[in-house]
Amino acid sequence: MELEFDGRTIKFERELSPLDRLVLKFVKILDNAAVDYVIISGYIAILFGRSRNTEDVDLFIEKMPFEKFLRLWKELYNAGFECINTPEPKEAYENYLSDGLAIRFATRGEVIPNFEVKFPKTDLNQYSLRNKIIVELNGERLSTSKMELQIAFKLYLGSDKDIEDAIHIWEIFKGRLDMALFRGFARKLGVEDKIKLLG
Repeated sequence: MELEFDGRTIKFERELSPLDRLVLKFVKILDNAAVDYVIISGYIAILFGRSRNTEDVDLFIEKMPFEKFLRLWKELYNAGFECINTPEPKEAYENYLSDGLAIRFATRGEVIPNFEVKFPKTDLNQYSLRNKIIVELNGERLSTSKMELQIAFKLYLGSDKDIEDAIHIWEIFKGRLDMALFRGFARKLGVEDKIKLLG
């Protein structure tokens, strides 16, 4: 896979999967609603060529007042998405998002794949939203977390699947990473001893 990467934007082309098309459709709605977001976790490895299935795509969205969330809710509904947790936007906002819990959106009538959406809670969550990378896939744009943070966080999660995700992203981006930044994230997450797993 040939990538153009200038540190802030990654450009590449490949054949789109049904999941890619669904992700691009979902984030376009976020963009149209002027909602700041960042994709994190497993889909990033899939985006860059790792062959595995996933049931969900994880995103942080900016904290926002209920009125703005309600507009987003309506736009998602009009585009064919529905919230799996609750059909009530106020409940989704007050009992889930505002309490630090995720809500999930899927194509109406489906359960998977779904989009797990949450407000950022920690300083690293906030960092990923403020310092996201723009990815241009076949000319379509989406935002992901920095690879340095993504790899460290996958090592922190620590399951076999997460370690394999971390290794895949490392192999794609090694030589283009800010190693001081990566080691800082690894130190903060307490996974310095796991760096050796990357090979």
